[in-house]
Amino acid sequence: MRKCRRELLTVSVVERPDGARIWWTSEGEGEPVVLIMGLAYPSDMWFRVTPVLAGRYRVLRLDNRGAGRTGDVPGAPYSVETMAGDVLAVLDEAGETSAHVVGASMGGLVAQEIALTAPDRVRSLVLACTHPGAAESVWDREALELLANRGNLTARQAAEASIPFNYAPGTPRERIEEDWAVRLPLASTPEGYLAQARGTAVWSGLKRLPSLRVPTLVVHGEGDRLVPTANGRRIAAEVPGAELEVLANANHLFFTDRPERTGDIFLAWLDRHRDAR
Repeated sequence: MRKCRRELLTVSVVERPDGARIWWTSEGEGEPVVLIMGLAYPSDMWFRVTPVLAGRYRVLRLDNRGAGRTGDVPGAPYSVETMAGDVLAVLDEAGETSAHVVGASMGGLVAQEIALTAPDRVRSLVLACTHPGAAESVWDREALELLANRGNLTARQAAEASIPFNYAPGTPRERIEEDWAVRLPLASTPEGYLAQARGTAVWSGLKRLPSLRVPTLVVHGEGDRLVPTANGRRIAAEVPGAELEVLANANHLFFTDRPERTGDIFLAWLDRHRDAR
């Protein structure tokens, strides 16, 4: 474990029963917020969100198995249930009985699973650019073709090909390159990518969503081509009392397309639900 008092930063690893070593970090002080990233992405991709939240909250991030510094570990393919267990293990290791849970894309599946099976651990829930399960979701045919071909591309080739599915047309190229400078050095292996993709493809939460009793905010980019906005709307319609925020001029990675607005939305939601437990 490494600590830096000046930045209130802690970096550590939690070992799981199957031998997987899950990398995680904590930054800031206050009520805990755990951020769960999407398919094959390292948790460093929360770099636009973390500083905003860490000014008021304790931000916990983890690299899902198959991604980032955790990398390839035992247990492939990696199921949503297994990755949800990893998040709960991080909370335990961090000494937190509950947290606000934010999940993006695949991380949104993990966040839903946690809220459905361990609601006492969830103070509030933010589901970003995600869906209720692959079999029940709406998909863009060209996006599916890209995902199917991902294993045949280098990390840089895949990043270039994914621009129309990840970023809004008006997002500056330099901002996209900033994302790549963070993500590509921590790119998943083809094996890690497939272990996540295959393990999560069979998950479904749709029929269980009406039983969810956690305060829930659904956030989606209006122009999301990778996970079309209809999926976020459906989640919001199924979860009792859920709120929906659709961002104009935003694609799948709305936190890059609209970083300031994203920070405002997240902080406003968290501030409303402080001391929820």
